[in-house]
Amino acid sequence: MVIENDLAKAIADLDEDRTLELIKDRLTAGVAALDLLRACQDGMGEVGRRFERDEYSVSDLMMSGEIFSLAAELLQPELKTGTAATAGTIVMGTVKGDIHNLGKDIVVNMLKAANFDVIDLGVDVPPEAFVEKLKETGVTVLGMSGLLTLAFDSMKNTVDCIKAAGLRDRVKIMVGGRPVDANVCRYVGADNWSTDAQKAVRMAQGWMQTSPSGHTRVH
Repeated sequence: MVIENDLAKAIADLDEDRTLELIKDRLTAGVAALDLLRACQDGMGEVGRRFERDEYSVSDLMMSGEIFSLAAELLQPELKTGTAATAGTIVMGTVKGDIHNLGKDIVVNMLKAANFDVIDLGVDVPPEAFVEKLKETGVTVLGMSGLLTLAFDSMKNTVDCIKAAGLRDRVKIMVGGRPVDANVCRYVGADNWSTDAQKAVRMAQGWMQTSPSGHTRVH
């Protein structure tokens, strides 16, 4: 794939110095921060595609997330002065009993790059905390991560708590982590699963497009 925009290409090529230099120069030149953010998102999309083609590793995904975060920090003051439509909001967390955050953090960064607002609850999150946040925010998509097999029961307990709270019918749930597969997904009662950050983004996008409460919001 040929990337036309040099800012998108800089991120796709994992060139941190070039990315930040281009953003600073273009902000000074009066280029809209939202246009620059979209170019960064295009670059992150290409990172995801390269990962899917086995051209990039997990460490490359981590690096791209760090570059995107630095770019977003530069753009944030300018973005606050305008309006930016978001793809929707997602609650994410690593379930109780598991303190691994690598996979979760990669997905969070890819979701943010795809214009999602992400409420990241962190690691070792008890079922009640997920339920409380879903009630508080009205968010309709939840992502749960776990790297240990003991996380499966925590995922199931969380889904059961969401059911008990009367929220299950309106919340789509994805689970992920290295040991997660279709059987685990069925066991915990989730709607879908993935061990691929880019696939998780596509799932979220699909759910937001079809859910009545997943409409795009404007800040």
